[in-house]
Amino acid sequence: MPQGNGRARQAAGPGNENVRRPRAIILDIEGTTTPIAFVTKTLFPYARRHLRSFLDHDGDASSDVIARLHAEHHHETDTSCPPWPDDSPAAGRAAAIPYVQWLMDRDRKSPALKDLQGRIWENGYRSGELVGDVFADVASALERWQREGIGAGIFSSGSVLAQKLLFAHSSAGDLTRYLRWYFDTGIGAKGDPESYARIALHIATPPADVLFISDVLRELDAARTAGMQTAMSMRPGNAPQPAHDHRVVGSFDELT
Repeated sequence: MPQGNGRARQAAGPGNENVRRPRAIILDIEGTTTPIAFVTKTLFPYARRHLRSFLDHDGDASSDVIARLHAEHHHETDTSCPPWPDDSPAAGRAAAIPYVQWLMDRDRKSPALKDLQGRIWENGYRSGELVGDVFADVASALERWQREGIGAGIFSSGSVLAQKLLFAHSSAGDLTRYLRWYFDTGIGAKGDPESYARIALHIATPPADVLFISDVLRELDAARTAGMQTAMSMRPGNAPQPAHDHRVVGSFDELT
């Protein structure tokens, strides 16, 4: 049993030790394939530093994401949200910056924000400033699953673009050749069982033959409700989770 939260280890005893061999494995990113610190200490600060220069660029990419941010802002109900003047495109472009910063401060799962971050990170990955950090066991596990005929995919709140960039420019090389599917919140919220039902339908695999691995209990509970197998990722730096009865793994090497 891996090192980690003792209460979680104890709770993950009988009932999840003898699981059926999955036909597909769906992975979370933060705290599962990738250290949480890489996202919070590297990716998020990089997006903040390059936010203004990206939005100030007068091109189709920046104009598109600003329009999407404006549409989301229009439906915002939180009174602490910064205002967005509608008097001119230049004013709207300027208003997008404090709004995005406000969203990032609250770690909002805004589709427009996630799209924006992915576009900014794309420049960093392509320039070599960013290298996707993955745990040491990830590459060998993905290769092993592919060799065994088990499909692998990603379900993350980050955009599909951001997911592909991280694995294409990872510390273990280009891992995208091992990944068949990418899902972001366009498929649904990660805490909604219907999202996992849609994923199973999309990959044409019965939920009972899909293993979902995450470090967040509510996501595992949702996947289990949809009928999937589940495993709690207990990586270094992960936040403690409440007591649960999901299988616990500290490394993908434990998934035999």
